[in-house]
Amino acid sequence: MQRRTLLLGAASLVGAMPLGVWATSAELPVMQVWKDPNCGCCKDWIAYLQRDGFRVQTFETGNTAVRQRLGLPMKYASCHTALIGGYVVEGHVNTREIRRLLAEKPKAIGLSVPGMPVGSPGMDGPVYNGRRDPYDVVLVLPDGSGRVYQSYFRT
Repeated sequence: MQRRTLLLGAASLVGAMPLGVWATSAELPVMQVWKDPNCGCCKDWIAYLQRDGFRVQTFETGNTAVRQRLGLPMKYASCHTALIGGYVVEGHVNTREIRRLLAEKPKAIGLSVPGMPVGSPGMDGPVYNGRRDPYDVVLVLPDGSGRVYQSYFRT
């Protein structure tokens, strides 16, 4: 009985830790990214990931076939597809939400930022004159539906 109480207490303390304690750079699995070899915004997104401590393995083969193989519905499509920790990451998803996904471990296919919204990581910077369009990071559920996981630049 005492062991059970101790384990439950430890589990509640672990659950109360901030997300930053989980998914530190050293603990992150390698992210595999499939993209078109000529896509500049994909290259910028990968550089953004690496600056935030992600290790990335890139496949310059396009992403349509792998997106289909991984079971991500076309309505969530973007210009690159990634796989990390068993989750699909489609498009210009922020590292904060990727770390949160890995920490929370929801029952999901993964995350998506459908399309290519200006202001998202890899679609930002001087070339866009500081423009930041509102967009959502979508949690894609096993049945293919989705729900907003996080919104950016909404007023």
